[in-house]
Amino acid sequence: MQVDSTLVNHLAHLSRLTISEDKMDKLVADMQDLVGFVEKLNELDTTGTAPLMHMGDAYNVLREDEVQGSISREKALQNAPASDGQFFMVPKVIQK
Repeated sequence: MQVDSTLVNHLAHLSRLTISEDKMDKLVADMQDLVGFVEKLNELDTTGTAPLMHMGDAYNVLREDEVQGSISREKALQNAPASDGQFFMVPKVIQK
């Protein structure tokens, strides 16, 4: 695939970007390098290679959602700057 200024202008239009003329040559060269790299990767034989979901060997370590105990209302309101004994009190932010 050949990258030229027409293609870059078309992509810029679709992306709603404005590219100045003095940066066009550098952008065309950079995009051509990227396309060349992908074409080089397409030459590799990947038969028998499983696709990766992630680049590392990390996995999801999140725990299962389980209902557990919670703190009491009194303990939750203990350090509140202002409360009415049942709810947190906050300054009014909506004016009518």
